[in-house]
Amino acid sequence: MIAAELPSGIGDVLELGSGAGCCDRYIKGLITSEVFPCPTARLVIDAHDLPFDDGSLRAIVFTDVLHHMPDVRQFFSEASRCLRPGGKIVMIEPWVTPWSKLIFMNLHHEPFLPEAQSWSFPSAGPLSGANGAIPWIVFVRDRITFESEFPDLHIEQIRPFLPFRYLVSGGVGMRTLMPAFTYPFWVRLEKMIESQMPRLAMFAFVSLRRG
Repeated sequence: MIAAELPSGIGDVLELGSGAGCCDRYIKGLITSEVFPCPTARLVIDAHDLPFDDGSLRAIVFTDVLHHMPDVRQFFSEASRCLRPGGKIVMIEPWVTPWSKLIFMNLHHEPFLPEAQSWSFPSAGPLSGANGAIPWIVFVRDRITFESEFPDLHIEQIRPFLPFRYLVSGGVGMRTLMPAFTYPFWVRLEKMIESQMPRLAMFAFVSLRRG
């Protein structure tokens, strides 16, 4: 999903939070990075202070990273600076729906606070803080504020989805409930319930384009 949305042309593609990811299998020449030393990351960097020249990046990509950033405003400022015109921020993040609130608030260890007034939260170090509702807060509830503060970053696409394949595969910490032969069934099921995503989505695919 992420690789398919990358803009063409010159410039590097940076991945934030590469520790558990596999984007480098799909994006040639990807610059992998993490906020702490990690065998799968080429760089150790802080998303609030990116070590790249102005207009040098074609895209910044990540999965489940934005809601761990204590200061998303600082990240957006840095991302806007580093992206070339037409460059993108492409992400997959937790999303707020009636179903996701039930799951994330009761069965997940990270905070999920759609009612939070601030886009920031206290953090004592890497991965020590989070608000899983931050992406929805920024791009839906407070969209007017985002568009006012970051006029160069245009919200190009928001696509909520419910990846049953992720859930029944065990995610990142459970035994899989999805034998390989059942994979086509879960794909069909996801397509059948696409119209119900406003109620059932747990994640969203979001792309922003720098003007």
